[in-house]
Amino acid sequence: MALLGTAQILAWASSQYLPAVLAAPMARSLGLGEPTVFAAFSMALGVSALTGPWAGRAIDRLGGRPVLMASNVVFALGLAVLGLAANAWILFAGWMLLGVGMGCGLYEAAFSALVRLYGPRARNAITGVTLFGGFASTVGWPLSAWMAAHWGWREACFAWAALHLLLGLPLNAWLPRAATAAPPPWSSGDTAAAPSASQPPVAVAQPRLALVLLALSFACTSFVTTAMATHLPGVLQAAGVSLATAVALGALVGPAQVAGRLLELGVLRRLHALLTARLAALAHPLGAAALLLAGGTAAAPFALLHGVGNGMLTIAKGTLPLLLFGAHGYGARQGWLMLPARVVQALSPFLFGLALQRLGSAALGLSLALSLAAFGALMLLRAPAAAEGAVGRAGSG
Repeated sequence: MALLGTAQILAWASSQYLPAVLAAPMARSLGLGEPTVFAAFSMALGVSALTGPWAGRAIDRLGGRPVLMASNVVFALGLAVLGLAANAWILFAGWMLLGVGMGCGLYEAAFSALVRLYGPRARNAITGVTLFGGFASTVGWPLSAWMAAHWGWREACFAWAALHLLLGLPLNAWLPRAATAAPPPWSSGDTAAAPSASQPPVAVAQPRLALVLLALSFACTSFVTTAMATHLPGVLQAAGVSLATAVALGALVGPAQVAGRLLELGVLRRLHALLTARLAALAHPLGAAALLLAGGTAAAPFALLHGVGNGMLTIAKGTLPLLLFGAHGYGARQGWLMLPARVVQALSPFLFGLALQRLGSAALGLSLALSLAAFGALMLLRAPAAAEGAVGRAGSG
């Protein structure tokens, strides 16, 4: 899955990781405040939430290849509009287009494409793609900073747009075509996967409750992930760490995420996916508790635990719906499951930033509580024995 993984690095680097580097020069050039740029980014996350279910249904019908290829075109268009922005209206229009691209071109769409291709045996492929995606910030932030410093932020946007057309589009075009016989669309009234020759039904006890618990877990962990991606250096400084040390420790999160995904691919792949998700959900609260109790001396363990847990949870967001409900209608289901998560992602930087401003490092109590809520929701989930066996075999294949 090197092709799809490389395409995901490009997609994440040129969208989710763009504001951290380019928000300041964008704001200065356009005579706006940085909060305005981040408001446009939050709006893009909201647009991506609304786009996700539509993209999932399209992947269920057509396969991932055409949808992911279309996302490259939309990404390129949005980035070009950003590069041409002369005022706030055009800036917001560019971010709206990027929101559509994110809704049909990031992990959820990639996971749906893999499930459309490999069915219940997609767990290893999902893990492999996230291994590549874990390097998006490692590639994206330095490259965006270099282009902005040498060429300017507008030219950086144009360069990312060109990369989508010259690199991302061919990479997604090389993906295998999905089988022409697509499963019928999934709807919220379905209780389980419909039987077919290749995919037996998976009966989930209380399917509506399972959907609610999954959506709650994903929303809570997405809030924490986005809050830490935006404010982790500030959290560490509030705990008594210097700015330089906070930035250095923040850089550990990316490699720790990749380590968590390697752990899932290696040692943990024979375990039940629900068990690994529960373990992953405990990583952040353990680190947060240590930081709250011990202060700055626990900053490094906190950064590492958060990174490892977040890396594993990314995989869980792709594998748990497959485990509990099967491959039938996976794309549309994934879009609806992630919709609340995308909404809280849009609110997370502002809300956690407000808590951090007022409470200091004690704001970690919010992320700790949400992580424990996610863990509790996962503990209430019960996967059927048939699903356990199927995913176990898929994980060892």
